[in-house]
Amino acid sequence: MDKTPMTPQGHKTLKEELHTLKSAERPAVIAAIAEAREHGDLSENAEYHAARERQSFIEGRVKELEAVLSTAEVIDYTQFTGDIIKFGATVTIVDEDTDQEKTVQIVGQYESDADSGKISLTSPVARALIGKSVEDSVSVLTPKGKADYEILGVKYKSA
Repeated sequence: MDKTPMTPQGHKTLKEELHTLKSAERPAVIAAIAEAREHGDLSENAEYHAARERQSFIEGRVKELEAVLSTAEVIDYTQFTGDIIKFGATVTIVDEDTDQEKTVQIVGQYESDADSGKISLTSPVARALIGKSVEDSVSVLTPKGKADYEILGVKYKSA
C-alpha cells in the first residue's frame, strides 16, 4: 500500500476533522433525520431528503479520511536543513516574466490549499521545484501555460 506523505500540521487537521464528523456532525444529522421522519410523508419531505443527503456526504468523508489517515506518512520537515528543496519546504520564487514574487510550501495532496500558499507535492510547480536549490531556474507547464521561476529562498520551519 502506498504511503501518503503529510506534514504534522496536515495530519492533525485531518484527524480533527474526522473527530468532528464522528462526534458532532454524525449525531446531529441522525437527530435531524429522526425529527424529519416525525413530520410524516417522507416522499415529499424536503427536510428528510436534505438530512439524508448530508448524512451520505458525512459518511463518505469519514471513509475518505479514515483511508487517508491509515496510509499517512507524517514527515517532520522541520528537521530538514539546507537549500535543496524537499517535502515541507517553504520556497520563495519569482516569476521571471512578471517579476511577481510568491512563497509556497510543498505539502501532501490532502492538505494543499493554493489560497494559503500550500501546494501539493504532486502539482506541476512542486514537482519542478523538488531537488532544486536557491538561484536555480525552473520551467513549469501549468494549466495557464508555461511559467519560468527563479528560486530565491528555501526554509524549513514549522507553520
